[in-house]
Amino acid sequence: MAAAYKRIVVKIGSNVLTQSDGLPDHARIQHIVDQIVILKNKGIDVVVISSGAVAAGRSMIKISEKQDAVAARQLLASIGQIKLINTYLSLFEKQKMLCSQVLVTKEDFRDRKHYLNIKNCLSILLKHKVIPVINENDVVSVTELMFTDNDELAGLVASMLEADALIILSNVDGIYNGDPKSPGSSIIQEIKKEDNSIDSFISKTKSGLGRGGMVTKLGMAQKVAKLGIPVHIANGTRNDILTDLIDQKAVHTYFVPEKNTSGKKKWIAHSEHSATGSVQLNTGATEALISGQARSLLPVGIIKVLSSFQKGDIIRLVDENGKLIGLGIAEYGSEKAKERIGQKGHKSLVHYNYFYAVN
Repeated sequence: MAAAYKRIVVKIGSNVLTQSDGLPDHARIQHIVDQIVILKNKGIDVVVISSGAVAAGRSMIKISEKQDAVAARQLLASIGQIKLINTYLSLFEKQKMLCSQVLVTKEDFRDRKHYLNIKNCLSILLKHKVIPVINENDVVSVTELMFTDNDELAGLVASMLEADALIILSNVDGIYNGDPKSPGSSIIQEIKKEDNSIDSFISKTKSGLGRGGMVTKLGMAQKVAKLGIPVHIANGTRNDILTDLIDQKAVHTYFVPEKNTSGKKKWIAHSEHSATGSVQLNTGATEALISGQARSLLPVGIIKVLSSFQKGDIIRLVDENGKLIGLGIAEYGSEKAKERIGQKGHKSLVHYNYFYAVN
């Protein structure tokens, strides 16, 4: 488990890096950097997904409450991103280590070519012992271009780099079996695939400064664990949390990984936003694909081509009620698919190796 990790992605939430007044907590940032340095010295590659740019900007400039929310976020992020990365840079430099800034948007992951460009960038940084500090580029990411939150970005990066683990640092110890503030609640220390009742324990409220809450953390953690990567949700405001977690001494929530999947399948799993076409399936095809067995989508199982696509595109596969059941890479275009609807004896539209079931 944790002691054997050689490459980890650490996501640090806004509530870990900021004080109660919304301004950066420099002592906390320094302590987390100190822990990362210890892990690096143990030979562990560490990739950091860091929130905190907007909070850093807020510490440097006062803006009117009447200001448009999107414009205010762009202003604060643009100023704060420099402050945040300079904080990391100076703290790592004191420990004789290098960090780098990597700003991304959803658009950077929209196709396989862009995806591999980002992956190659991160790989060369790690090869040269640099610690990538990744954040969403809030200056240009607005509305539909935004990730749900940095948890989504962290899951994508962990999958992309085929990390040994994803560690999500929040301001709570993990996922509780009730309201965390209730005396009767306790930490759920291990979550497996078959644990279907977890959703009922989760508070729907956001945890303060970040865009997401525990609901999005749970969803992303389950998705990443399904792809074969262990996930830990722990309290980043606790001293020595990273080193204790690696030494298996921290109380937190651990998501047990399933069988590891291919790199291409990991990419497909995170590509719903960039899927171009949609195909509707009959009940038989739907049940075959979600059975967990190695089944490909044949034209005989297609009812309708809902929107056009080309060979090599990621497409959505929906059931008779329009519910998304999975994503896959099209082996040929929508025109050919339309000609073959309901027919036997043709090549599969989506091969099993390039299909990802969403549930």
